[in-house]
Amino acid sequence: MPPEALDLTAALRPRLPSPLQPVEDERFSRHGIRLLLKRDDLIHPDLPGNKWRKLAPNLRAAAGRPLLTFGGAYSNHLRATAAAGRLLGFPTVGVVRGDELASRPLNPSLAQCAADGMLLVFVDRTTYRSKNDPQVLARILGAAAEARADGPAHHLDAADDFYLVPEGGSNALAARGCTALGHELRQLADVVAVACGTGGTLAGLAAGLAPRQRAIGFPVLRGGFLAGETARLQREAFGGRTGDWTLDERFHCGGYARSTPGLDAFADEFEARHGLPVERLYVAKMLYGLATLAAEGAFPPGTTIAAVVTGRPDSPEPSEAP
Repeated sequence: MPPEALDLTAALRPRLPSPLQPVEDERFSRHGIRLLLKRDDLIHPDLPGNKWRKLAPNLRAAAGRPLLTFGGAYSNHLRATAAAGRLLGFPTVGVVRGDELASRPLNPSLAQCAADGMLLVFVDRTTYRSKNDPQVLARILGAAAEARADGPAHHLDAADDFYLVPEGGSNALAARGCTALGHELRQLADVVAVACGTGGTLAGLAAGLAPRQRAIGFPVLRGGFLAGETARLQREAFGGRTGDWTLDERFHCGGYARSTPGLDAFADEFEARHGLPVERLYVAKMLYGLATLAAEGAFPPGTTIAAVVTGRPDSPEPSEAP
């Protein structure tokens, strides 16, 4: 199947462009700032937010081949990939970090992946960390091919038949797919904010914005690696750094799935005030960061900020990287 033959819009009917909703919040309005929420969480019930924007171009490129990707035990990316496979009728394989999980009952997230037809391959954490090494990747692909061949209705001739999507779904195609987010917000905001895990959404968003618009990324993992990753993705997707973007590393609250009393109180209050459930791993940290920046005087009066809501609340996740 050629990539252009896969009409994802007709097959999945995403809600695009996603809604842009004004929010009256005195933490912003008292500084003369207008806050808008870009509701990417409403794009699709099974592929919400940046999952749709990053997966769609990769699904077209896969053209029906078995899709193999990576994630932790509670990875939203694995769940979205499995759901896409179910909806579009192609095989999916999820390589899961932690071989100790193979002997345990599946958690709700992995159980949903399996229910959607994803074959789960568990690898030890040392192997997982080295998954981008060509020799290690070849072993993983071989194990996945062997596992598929052993299962009922799973037939695969060679590991080369897999279409590979990196952890979190961020590659050059994903970054190009996220330019549409920037295009949808052109001339509608001065600043666009997004929470970041792997940098793909920020890379594409910034490239799609108009001149004089700027993007702020709020990393949800500690380590200070996202500036380099975002720049790398832009080089691969667009030939070099493009757009006006920065990162504020202060609001990861200790790391992925970590929180603080201040973040919890902020998210609870935001939900109560606006009647909008706030996803805690990504969206809450972004909104908390924006409110802090507003209080610090980082935005001049008259600024319009669009905050991208990339996902919706789900069951709590432990301290597990995405």
